[in-house]
Amino acid sequence: MAVKIRLRRLGRKRLPIYSLVATDSRSPRDGRFIEDLGRYAVTQQPARFELRDERILHWLSNGAQPTDTVRSILSKHGLLLANTLKKKGRSDEEIWQAVAEFREQRSRREAAKGALTVADRRRIALEEERKRVAAQEAKNRAEAEVRAREEAEERRRNL
Repeated sequence: MAVKIRLRRLGRKRLPIYSLVATDSRSPRDGRFIEDLGRYAVTQQPARFELRDERILHWLSNGAQPTDTVRSILSKHGLLLANTLKKKGRSDEEIWQAVAEFREQRSRREAAKGALTVADRRRIALEEERKRVAAQEAKNRAEAEVRAREEAEERRRNL
C-alpha cells in the first residue's frame, strides 16, 4: 500500500479548511484516511497551520510521499529539513535546533519582505485608483479651461 500525505478538504462552501492526512494513494481526496496530521486554514490572513510535527516526520521516515502542495507546506515549516537531518543520523536536539533556526530565519525574511495581506493590497489598489482618477480630473479641468479661453478669444475676435 502506497501512503501519501495530502490535503483533505473540510469546511463549507467558499470557506475551505484543509486537513493534512496520511492516506492510501488509491482512496479519493475526501475519502478514508489513515491518520490526521494537521490543519491548514487557507482563508485566514496570514494562512494558519496546525501541524503535528512528530507524526508527519514518522510518516515521512516510513516512506509516505507528500503531494506537491503538501511538500511546499512542509518545506516552509522546516519539516523536510528535519526529515533530511534525521536520515543523516543527527540527534533530536540538533534537528529541532536547526528547525527552530530555519523557522526564525524564514520569519525574518517574510517580515523584511513585507508580505501584504489581501486587505493591504485592496487598500493600496484603491489609493492608486483615487490618484489616477484625481489626475484624470485635473487633466480634464485643465483641458476645459484651455477650451474656454480659446472660445473666449474666438468670441472677442468675432466682435
